[in-house]
Amino acid sequence: MAYAKEGFQWSIFSLTLLTTLFLQVLSNLANDYGDAVSGLDNENREGPARTIQLGLITKEQMKKALIICSALALISGCFLIWLSFQDQFLLAVLFLVIGLSAIWAAISYTVGENPYGYAGFGDIFVLLFFGFVGVLGSSFLHLGYLDLSMVLPAISCGLLAVGVLNVNNIRDIKSDRESGKKSIPVRLGRSNAVHYHGLILISSLVFSIAHNLLYPSSYLQWLFLLITPMWYINFCAVRTKLDAKELDPYLKQLAISTLLYAIAFGIGQLPF
Repeated sequence: MAYAKEGFQWSIFSLTLLTTLFLQVLSNLANDYGDAVSGLDNENREGPARTIQLGLITKEQMKKALIICSALALISGCFLIWLSFQDQFLLAVLFLVIGLSAIWAAISYTVGENPYGYAGFGDIFVLLFFGFVGVLGSSFLHLGYLDLSMVLPAISCGLLAVGVLNVNNIRDIKSDRESGKKSIPVRLGRSNAVHYHGLILISSLVFSIAHNLLYPSSYLQWLFLLITPMWYINFCAVRTKLDAKELDPYLKQLAISTLLYAIAFGIGQLPF
């Protein structure tokens, strides 16, 4: 979308992607560490086994990995900020705060005295960082201004990321409930969590359609609709597959379809 507005820069794209990857890896490592420290990763856990849980790495080693990954994300992010705002101090400080907040959010989901993921606030933070920060923040780095036409696609991307988390939490609902983790599915119950999942996927579709109706271009902007059957398949699986091992592949399926959606939606915005 930044390319369509003649603002795309490969250098910014590369550093944005690198920083995002460091943050995603950091989030996964922190999740492994936090669940191990809290005792959530035990013999009753139904999801894939973790490295600390299997004894492949110690808690102290994982803690060092968290520090290293946090440093890499910060260094990459600082280079990105310098490249984008060399002579704009206030904007540089603003994005530094956003970057530090992203590092905090990646770690605090499961780590600390009161991890927000255990209290059921993970969905809100995922929508914020995978949606608004990810899309609007990235576009701002390219364009140098906030493009409000990207708000609706940002919500769609964020909701799909929330959907991935929701599948994960529905899969782990039994072990989470037993360990005291109050995720949204634990709070709602499985049946209502499935309805919530359907609402997430439908809302993402509605916001994407609304954007294209408000900002019409070519017929290619509807290319993303080719991906939506994967969302229906995902919803059907979440509704019918009660065994955690059977449901686990559909977490990955929704993550992949989210990536394909982003690519297809982006291609559809290009000025052909």
